[in-house]
Amino acid sequence: MYLAKETIGVILMVGGPILLASLVVGLVVSIFQALTQIQEQTLTFIPKLLAITLVLVLMGPWMMKVLLGFTTNLFNSLANFAN
Repeated sequence: MYLAKETIGVILMVGGPILLASLVVGLVVSIFQALTQIQEQTLTFIPKLLAITLVLVLMGPWMMKVLLGFTTNLFNSLANFAN
Protein backbone atom coordinates (compact mmCIF):
# COMPACT_ATOMS: atom_id res chain seq x y z
CA MET A 1 0.00 0.00 0.00
CA TYR A 2 2.88 2.35 0.73
CA LEU A 3 4.29 1.92 -2.76
CA ALA A 4 0.90 2.54 -4.38
CA LYS A 5 0.36 5.68 -2.28
CA GLU A 6 3.79 7.06 -3.14
CA THR A 7 3.33 6.27 -6.84
CA ILE A 8 -0.01 8.06 -7.01
CA GLY A 9 1.48 11.04 -5.17
CA VAL A 10 4.38 11.29 -7.60
CA ILE A 11 2.06 10.95 -10.60
CA LEU A 12 -0.12 13.79 -9.32
CA MET A 13 2.86 16.01 -8.52
CA VAL A 14 4.55 15.49 -11.88
CA GLY A 15 1.51 15.33 -14.13
CA GLY A 16 -0.64 17.87 -12.31
CA PRO A 17 1.02 21.07 -13.54
CA ILE A 18 0.98 19.87 -17.15
CA LEU A 19 -2.68 18.90 -16.99
CA LEU A 20 -3.61 22.11 -15.18
CA ALA A 21 -1.87 24.27 -17.80
CA SER A 22 -3.59 22.38 -20.60
CA LEU A 23 -6.96 22.73 -18.86
CA VAL A 24 -6.58 26.48 -18.31
CA VAL A 25 -5.48 27.14 -21.89
CA GLY A 26 -8.28 24.98 -23.26
CA LEU A 27 -10.83 26.85 -21.14
CA VAL A 28 -9.53 30.26 -22.24
CA VAL A 29 -9.56 29.26 -25.92
CA SER A 30 -13.05 27.77 -25.55
CA ILE A 31 -14.34 31.01 -24.05
CA PHE A 32 -12.66 32.94 -26.88
CA GLN A 33 -14.32 30.64 -29.42
CA ALA A 34 -17.71 31.11 -27.79
CA LEU A 35 -17.35 34.88 -27.77
CA THR A 36 -16.21 35.13 -31.39
CA GLN A 37 -18.32 32.21 -32.68
CA ILE A 38 -15.28 30.60 -34.28
CA GLN A 39 -15.97 26.88 -34.46
CA GLU A 40 -12.51 25.60 -35.38
CA GLN A 41 -11.66 22.40 -33.49
CA THR A 42 -7.90 22.65 -34.07
CA LEU A 43 -7.60 26.17 -32.65
CA THR A 44 -6.67 24.91 -29.17
CA PHE A 45 -3.87 22.66 -30.36
CA ILE A 46 -1.02 25.19 -30.74
CA PRO A 47 -1.75 27.19 -27.55
CA LYS A 48 -1.94 23.97 -25.51
CA LEU A 49 1.30 22.74 -27.04
CA LEU A 50 3.03 26.02 -26.20
CA ALA A 51 1.65 26.01 -22.63
CA ILE A 52 2.78 22.43 -22.03
CA THR A 53 6.22 23.22 -23.45
CA LEU A 54 6.50 26.27 -21.18
CA VAL A 55 5.50 24.23 -18.12
CA LEU A 56 8.05 21.54 -19.01
CA VAL A 57 10.82 24.11 -19.49
CA LEU A 58 10.03 25.91 -16.24
CA MET A 59 9.24 22.91 -14.05
CA GLY A 60 11.24 20.20 -15.81
CA PRO A 61 14.19 20.23 -13.39
CA TRP A 62 11.86 19.97 -10.40
CA MET A 63 9.90 17.16 -12.05
CA MET A 64 13.11 15.28 -12.78
CA LYS A 65 14.24 15.74 -9.17
CA VAL A 66 10.93 14.31 -7.89
CA LEU A 67 11.13 11.34 -10.27
CA LEU A 68 14.78 10.64 -9.39
CA GLY A 69 14.00 10.81 -5.69
CA PHE A 70 11.09 8.40 -6.11
CA THR A 71 13.17 6.00 -8.21
CA THR A 72 16.08 6.10 -5.78
CA ASN A 73 13.76 5.44 -2.87
CA LEU A 74 12.11 2.60 -4.78
CA PHE A 75 15.40 0.89 -5.62
CA ASN A 76 16.74 1.36 -2.09
CA SER A 77 13.66 -0.26 -0.56
CA LEU A 78 13.17 -2.93 -3.22
CA ALA A 79 14.35 -5.67 -0.89
CA ASN A 80 11.63 -4.73 1.61
CA PHE A 81 8.92 -5.08 -1.03
CA ALA A 82 10.16 -8.48 -2.23
CA ASN A 83 9.55 -10.11 1.16
